[in-house]
Amino acid sequence: MKVTLLAHTVVDYDAINEFAPKIADDWVSTDADLLAEFAGRSCYQSFHKPNPKTEANQDYLRNILNPGHYSVLAHASATFYVTGVSRALTHELIRHRHLSYSELSQRFVNVEDAEVVIPPALRDEYDLVEDELYPAMDFAAETYEALVEALMEKGLKRKQAREAARAVMPNMTETRIVVPGNMRAWRDMLFKRYSFHADAEIREFAAEVLRQLKTIAPGQFQDFPEVPFE
Repeated sequence: MKVTLLAHTVVDYDAINEFAPKIADDWVSTDADLLAEFAGRSCYQSFHKPNPKTEANQDYLRNILNPGHYSVLAHASATFYVTGVSRALTHELIRHRHLSYSELSQRFVNVEDAEVVIPPALRDEYDLVEDELYPAMDFAAETYEALVEALMEKGLKRKQAREAARAVMPNMTETRIVVPGNMRAWRDMLFKRYSFHADAEIREFAAEVLRQLKTIAPGQFQDFPEVPFE
């Protein structure tokens, strides 16, 4: 699994300074956290930071998180390119409707030689992987190839043939997906998937996403623990 941060919010400091010079002058965190603070303070025009307890960005955002006022977290965003994950993972991920998705097309891309994504529970089970998992994938790929060839011989276009033949490919088939979302949407996903009750593969995905989000928006994810929720 590889989770690559493609893009994230960058603010215009000149624009921020026009309305809230104290925020820009005192800035010690990231652009995403600055934007969330600006949005929160704009509701009350408290750019002069009247409360010393929430003067620091980290403290201000903690005061936002504690009562669950997550609306200001929707302004900054992050986009990831996720590779080396299974169709099983993306089938679960796309249930999070506030994120967006652009996934590899099995109708267009030949998946005959797709990588096998081994479930975490089987990674140390060498005999089971060699004797059961890989043969199952090989059989599926061979059937896929035979179906594509047979359907094309009957006059179907390659895209139409692959569209039908992909039905035999298992959940362990590797896929790739671009996932953008605002910080509020990412938090919603993490609350559900960064958990010991979640599927093992998507839990690993959530942990890696959280690790990277904490580098670009530490204030907005400061309440997440070092280990998954129980």
